[in-house]
Amino acid sequence: MKKLKRTVLLVGSLLALFLFLTGCGSNKAAANKTLTFWYAGDGDTAVKPIINKFTKETGISVKIQSIPWSQYNDKLLTAASSKNGPDIMLMGTTQMANFVSSKSLLDISKYVKNDKTLNPNNYFSSSEKTTKFGGKYYAVPWYVETRVLYYRKDILQSVGYDHAPRTWSELYEVAAKLAKRGKNMYGFNVDSSEPTFGFMFARQNGAQLVTNGKTQFNSSEMVGSLKYLNSFIQNGLSPKQDQKLTIAQSFGGKAPIPMFISGPWMLPTIEKEAGLKNSQWAVAELPKGKTSNLSVTGGGNLAVFQYSKNKANAVKLLKYLSKRENQITYYKNSNSMPTLKSAWTDSALKNEKIQVFRRQLNNSESMPLLKQWEEIGQNYLKAWEPVALENSDIQKAMNKFNKQTQQLIDK
Repeated sequence: MKKLKRTVLLVGSLLALFLFLTGCGSNKAAANKTLTFWYAGDGDTAVKPIINKFTKETGISVKIQSIPWSQYNDKLLTAASSKNGPDIMLMGTTQMANFVSSKSLLDISKYVKNDKTLNPNNYFSSSEKTTKFGGKYYAVPWYVETRVLYYRKDILQSVGYDHAPRTWSELYEVAAKLAKRGKNMYGFNVDSSEPTFGFMFARQNGAQLVTNGKTQFNSSEMVGSLKYLNSFIQNGLSPKQDQKLTIAQSFGGKAPIPMFISGPWMLPTIEKEAGLKNSQWAVAELPKGKTSNLSVTGGGNLAVFQYSKNKANAVKLLKYLSKRENQITYYKNSNSMPTLKSAWTDSALKNEKIQVFRRQLNNSESMPLLKQWEEIGQNYLKAWEPVALENSDIQKAMNKFNKQTQQLIDK
């Protein structure tokens, strides 16, 4: 009997040891399961050092798949429809609504609410709003961008201006003087290839664009702002269409286009290619319209794929990339500005030109968070083209566009 008891105890101990070792092995396997990270852009050099550090600290390997922005949306759509995609992905802010609607993104509200690293108050409110739908969070902000006015200080001084234009009326006045410098000389670029450009000016004029699902693209505020922009084109202060010039040709030298509006990606481009001294050019907050100088918030968010089989580790990577030190490192590697407000106290972001973007972010909002936004933007550009090229009736163009957009939203 005693021998039988000893045998039972021995078998039980061996079984417990087996289960323990098996459990340890499965946990290790789960921890080491490779994550797939979809990263939009032409290369992963900016993010790879941070990912390598994550792997070293956690033992979790990550495969980065870099996909050009031109192909990225199609890849995401394919992943959403097939339910087969990455574990974690970069999402453009204007892409969020579409992929939340298709239930492709994991609801991460419990992590956002319980982790101080992901606290929504840590971020610029205009960035945080792009991650929240129906009271739930589906991403965290990773990098942010907004638009400011780029201008040639020396060229403006040559026509009597020692500061950037602060209002719409000043912008037109300065542009008119600059355009008188000679043939093929302009004052300001009205961007006909970027849909947010017109919408941004409309908001500065008091337009609401879309309210409670109802489109207002043919409002007097919207039409008035487009008439203002069109006056630059029709009066020769801005090119009618894209001149296909390099930044050295348009902004360098004698600067045929000495003022334009763009995002932070233009800073290193000008520094490297325009052939200018730092003292010759600057950036400024946008000129104020009738109601504001509101800019547009863009950038990228980090989201977990709803159909990932490795959600726990994907969330770990999401949290890791969201840390202040990693956002600062990513900025240093890529010039993509941090969404964490606390990161802006770092010495790397103390440059005066960079701080102009920081101030503008206080007056900046994302475009309407609609799943059809990409198509709406392209339709707007088609509506704007005959206005710029042929001076067609703006009210009629916006009436048609407004109806078209409402039908698209109502589908």
